[in-house]
Amino acid sequence: MKSEVLIIGAGLTGLLLAYRLKGHNISFKIIEARSRIGGRIHTVLTNDETPIEMGATWIGIQHQELLKVLEELKLPVFEQFIKGTALFESLSTAPPQHIHLPPNQQPSYRIQGGTIALLNTLASSLTKEELILNEKVTSINYTKNQFEINTTNHNYHAHKVVSTLPPKLLVNTIHFNPSLPKNTLKIANNTHTWMGDAIKFGIAYKRPFWKENKFSGTVFSNVGPITELYDHSNHRNTKYALKGFLQNEMYLETKKNRKSKVIHQLQKLFGDAALEYSQYKEEIWRQESNTFNDSEHFIFPHQNNGHPIYQKDFFDNTLFIAGAETATQFGGYMEGAVKSAQSIYQKLKE
Repeated sequence: MKSEVLIIGAGLTGLLLAYRLKGHNISFKIIEARSRIGGRIHTVLTNDETPIEMGATWIGIQHQELLKVLEELKLPVFEQFIKGTALFESLSTAPPQHIHLPPNQQPSYRIQGGTIALLNTLASSLTKEELILNEKVTSINYTKNQFEINTTNHNYHAHKVVSTLPPKLLVNTIHFNPSLPKNTLKIANNTHTWMGDAIKFGIAYKRPFWKENKFSGTVFSNVGPITELYDHSNHRNTKYALKGFLQNEMYLETKKNRKSKVIHQLQKLFGDAALEYSQYKEEIWRQESNTFNDSEHFIFPHQNNGHPIYQKDFFDNTLFIAGAETATQFGGYMEGAVKSAQSIYQKLKE
């Protein structure tokens, strides 16, 4: 199975790159290990179809390239709700502080229908031959402007390869022949994977009790297990949820214990109305083998994101390391993923 370009990973970088290549009539295939598209963009639905973002969520006005893509695809955004009182827990022995937030001077936005709407729109024009799910790339062999890419199911051939995997995951899960340069391996193994150690959760409700009581739904806590919390109602304000982050070490707990501690903290913050939830969802990204690769040493957030090594091409300018972490600006974020796709597209088009 041959193509001009083979893209590894069907996240935002991979799908936007494929969308651009298709518009330029350059043949390609995307190989995705998961059974779904999106990577760290992962919108889940509760039983009553409340969308909850387990991955990338917010867009700022500084994310100009992403906003241009959304405008091109005619995907509207809406402003993150923060109106009302926010809560700050500084100590477990003290009641939370009530903080009245001023009008949002630099609002954050969310995509109507969930962040996955962006990925679904990009993927909608791709055929089953172009977008291949449930296949994990295991090795890449290069000889004279030709790649053989081996997966768990098939062998593929391409003239150029673009990896959109987090660099640390790339170099630890795919065998290269010949090997990548030692310095590249060193940098990749010390590159932070954004959201890789995060735990996100969402909890849906039949009514927005926090809004009814003049709360914004925004919480910051030094106590935990919830560290940050935000309103996560849909753009029509007909589906209601709270969404936030848990302390990283909570991955050591069972899901039952995590849920119990979350509900207890919400009850302490908002009262008994917090007990009347309809569904609890969570995502422990460090347990996602197609996202996270553990390290024996601490890697700082955004460490080596946008490193000059990722701006280089390998194997006679035929292998490209792309993805959010490789972008020279907004590394790890959706804006970085878009910028990476645009950069690689220009190289392939030339």
